[in-house]
Amino acid sequence: MEPEKIIHIWDRCKNNDRKAQAELYQLFAPKMYAICLRYARDTFEAEDMLQQGFIKVFTKSALFDGTGVLEGWIRRIMVNTAIESYRKNKLSFISTDQVSTTELAGHASLQLNNLDYKDLLRLIKDLPLGYKTVFNLYAIEGYNHREIAELLQISEGNSKSQLSRARQWLRERILKMEELGI
Repeated sequence: MEPEKIIHIWDRCKNNDRKAQAELYQLFAPKMYAICLRYARDTFEAEDMLQQGFIKVFTKSALFDGTGVLEGWIRRIMVNTAIESYRKNKLSFISTDQVSTTELAGHASLQLNNLDYKDLLRLIKDLPLGYKTVFNLYAIEGYNHREIAELLQISEGNSKSQLSRARQWLRERILKMEELGI
């Protein structure tokens, strides 16, 4: 859709125009749902995050001053909503004692050429929740460990550990897939 049309829809949204809000939702919901899915335990939780996120978009519409891209602002709200959901549910990170820390010998680099994009997304979705949250924030959203620590109310060391363990978990699953020829 043309940027001018999006701006026109957004201006109407700021005036609580329900039809415009529905149009904006239809326009951005698929991308935002994909973001929510990356953080959620299941599709129901992702749908809740999406709904809560759009409620915030519409109730805080006056906060978007037009600098930057509207989609980026909405995306930030969705990520923050996912983080709030994580905190609200008082979900804890997986104990480091529960996960094998065995290094993979002889596999300095993984061959990801044959790994399908959907398979990789599925693997990320299957990460344990603490790993998945830190991995998404760091590798996909571009946060640094200090920012992640502040957002999730954990230490920077815990953030780094969770990311390292997420990568290890993914490596192990990818190697298994390669061994099985998947």
